[in-house]
Amino acid sequence: MGAAFAAWFVGIASTCSAGSLALYGPFLGGKRRIMILDQRVEKAGAAALAYGASTIMGVDVYELDIPFDDDSSGYGAPAGRWNRFDGVIVRITTADGISGWGECFAYSCRSAVAEAFRTMVAPLLMGQDADDVPGLIRKVQQKLHLFGRYGIAMFAVSGADIALWDRKARSAGVPLGELLGGRKRSEVAAYASLVHYGQAEVVRDRARHAVESGYTSVKLHETLPEIIRAGREGAGTGTELTVDANCAWNLDEARQQLPALEAIGIDWLEEPIYPPEDFESLAQLAAMTSIPLSAGENACTRYEFHKMMQANAVQHPQPSVTKIGGVTEFMAVLHEAEQRGIACMPHSPYFGPGYWATLQLLSAASGDPKLEHLYVEPEAFPGIATPIPREGRVQIPDGPGTGFEPDWTVLNAYTPNPRPGTQD
Repeated sequence: MGAAFAAWFVGIASTCSAGSLALYGPFLGGKRRIMILDQRVEKAGAAALAYGASTIMGVDVYELDIPFDDDSSGYGAPAGRWNRFDGVIVRITTADGISGWGECFAYSCRSAVAEAFRTMVAPLLMGQDADDVPGLIRKVQQKLHLFGRYGIAMFAVSGADIALWDRKARSAGVPLGELLGGRKRSEVAAYASLVHYGQAEVVRDRARHAVESGYTSVKLHETLPEIIRAGREGAGTGTELTVDANCAWNLDEARQQLPALEAIGIDWLEEPIYPPEDFESLAQLAAMTSIPLSAGENACTRYEFHKMMQANAVQHPQPSVTKIGGVTEFMAVLHEAEQRGIACMPHSPYFGPGYWATLQLLSAASGDPKLEHLYVEPEAFPGIATPIPREGRVQIPDGPGTGFEPDWTVLNAYTPNPRPGTQD
């Protein structure tokens, strides 16, 4: 029976996409590729007999390069600015034919993340039981701890975890939020997260445009007081205004910024300190100001967030599901934040399965969370009927899993061209 199963698997392997683990894509060739395929078939066949329908039988990786418009072209936008989404979307399929979709953080590191997923994460998934997501992901994390607990490896793990939870909820026929403790809301407030412009006129106009579109909260990625003040002018005094400094200052530099920021009237200050893991300095800064501090997009796993919250460094932890380690780690942070009486404000400036997963996580979150919505116009969305804010609110999908369904036209059309030094 095992030989028959292996033969069946070899048959379906020939239909897998170029990015699938079964064929190892274009980066393994000739006899070596066949040898590895045979080894995987033998292991997967034995695992399927042991575990049954929830055995992982296929893993696919899709790289994307999607341009976006930040509406700055009329202001003499500088050349070389960020204007494209790098994407790594993954699919995990079990023996029962059910697939789950995930997303790895990949901005400016797409090729490295995709390769890490293919060569480091995917082999640890094949033949494993997909039903115990936390247990499987813990094993994967432990196997990969040599490569660090933050960065490329954890971005790849995050995509796997999201896909496994999506698949589990689809198997149960319920929205992911139901599987995570129950949906507390069917829609969520969103804030308009502006990209960095560095020009007061642009920031003023874009903040005004966001408010006119129905947003009651706007975030700036700026550090100069005069530009932040322009954002306040554009947003108006009745609008929540937050500022992401992107780790621009040390403790003393950040302290010097506080009087101006307090006078402008901002509602939280995000990642003011470099390095971002210096929670001691962050806590010292928090004690100096009435402005709530937030941080976390550059923290991975629940353990880093525990240190951050234990230090009383932030009022708003900001886990990013495509970075932190996926849904499993994100939920652990939500639970600790709830116990401490503070509200998570997730980092989610992406539009693939990570965006959809964030919506499901927010459906199950306590308090009054908000969705970060990057205030740009992508040329295309990787998912069909991506839920976009209307009048500052987003409907949370109520279909099985995260609700993400791939738009195959987009996945095929926006596959990046090979970069110099790479092979087709």
